Amino acid sequence: MSDNVRARRLDGRLHGARGGAMDEGVIGTVIGLLGACLVALILVLVARREANAQRAKAERDVAAIKDEARALLVDVQRRETRLAERENVVATDQAQVAELERSARARVADVARAEEDVAKRLAEADRQAVAELEAVTGLTAAEAREELTRRIVDQAQNDASARVRRAEAQARRTAENRARRIVATAVQRTAVATSTQSALTVLPLPSDEMKGRIIGKEGRNIRAFEALTGVNVLIDEQPESVVLSCFDAERREVAQVALEALMADGRIHPQRIEAAYAEALAGADERTDAAGHEAAERAGVTGLHPSLVRTLGRLRLRTSYGQNVLEHLVESALLAAAVAAELGVDVEVARRAAFLHDIGKALTNEVPGTHAAVGADLARRHGEDEAVVNGIAAHHDEVAPETVEAVVVQIVDAISASRPGARREELDQYVERMDKLERLVTEHPGVRRALAMSAGREVRVVVEPSEVGDRELPQLAVAIARHIEADLTYPGEITVTVVREIRASATAG
Repeated sequence: MSDNVRARRLDGRLHGARGGAMDEGVIGTVIGLLGACLVALILVLVARREANAQRAKAERDVAAIKDEARALLVDVQRRETRLAERENVVATDQAQVAELERSARARVADVARAEEDVAKRLAEADRQAVAELEAVTGLTAAEAREELTRRIVDQAQNDASARVRRAEAQARRTAENRARRIVATAVQRTAVATSTQSALTVLPLPSDEMKGRIIGKEGRNIRAFEALTGVNVLIDEQPESVVLSCFDAERREVAQVALEALMADGRIHPQRIEAAYAEALAGADERTDAAGHEAAERAGVTGLHPSLVRTLGRLRLRTSYGQNVLEHLVESALLAAAVAAELGVDVEVARRAAFLHDIGKALTNEVPGTHAAVGADLARRHGEDEAVVNGIAAHHDEVAPETVEAVVVQIVDAISASRPGARREELDQYVERMDKLERLVTEHPGVRRALAMSAGREVRVVVEPSEVGDRELPQLAVAIARHIEADLTYPGEITVTVVREIRASATAG
């Protein structure tokens, strides 16, 4: 066998093997394509089913929207119908309103014409009335207007004055009641002597035998004592006592101390009298200091400068209208503490200022100026508080009071000076004060006569009826009271009573 045959056979075998392999590949491809087509068909079927569902849903939605649109269209049509009806009603109302406006304008025009007519008639009536009134009264319209204005002003002034008087009376009653309660409480809590200091000192005797010793043989002891001390010794004025009489309080005190020492010793003769008198004179400063300390202790005032204490002790021998000044200061301090406690102000400042307010009286013979100014300067120089200094300086209104405590000092000073039995006046001084009060009152216009009564605590004022009317009486009383306050110095209060009297008389014959 040749080589060509063998090659052809080998090529045929190779070609058959390749064809079989190719057939298997084609079959696999076809199968793959069929599977893909099947999947695609399934997907198409699923998509078509979903599309049909979406289409059905969309158709249902469209049907619902159409139904809603038809409902809305029906509602719109119904609203358009109602709106048309309302427009017809509004048009009708506008027509009626326009008709009413035309009618109202016509009525307003009628009323305006009627008002003009009435105004003309009233003006004419006013002119006629004014003319008739002017003819009847004899006054022009301007004069009548002025008269009416004057009467209205007078009435308003009278009403205002009446209200002011009522308010003042109410305030006065309230203030007087409260002041009376405070003063009564303060006075009741303060136990002080109610009699004025006299020019006599009474010493009790240990026995009747002492009278003979005081007189001495043929009266030499009593003559020596009187000549040395300048004091009259009254032996038989009162039983079991001896009376020392002298207007000089310092001499009377020295004589009292000397006589007490002589009676305690029992030996009384001219030499012993001279020794006792010298000892009494030497102890004056000690008695002054003791009196100042005792007064401060009784008044409840502490921490005073020693110079102030000694100056206060000197006031034990000073009197004012018969009232012992140191006792007056103690009483004023106790009253000030009680009044300040009732008012709710500083008790200690009021007590201290009241206790020192007359301290300047001990220096008035040595230092120029009023006792209030001298006392205030003395207190300031010795370190007293400014409130205390102002209370001293202002207690006679020489300076303005700056605190309530200063006013309290003025009050208690007046209480202590004006209480019954505290002071006494000489007859000529009393008469002079009454005359001055009456002359001051008669200076006011319209006053016919002034009568001072109740020891100057009240003044009755008789006025001329033709010059002072009833409505002017309260103003005149207030003016007189203010004049008295400004020009007179007096303890307590003065009541002013104004009397207006009209008398008519006739004789039947």
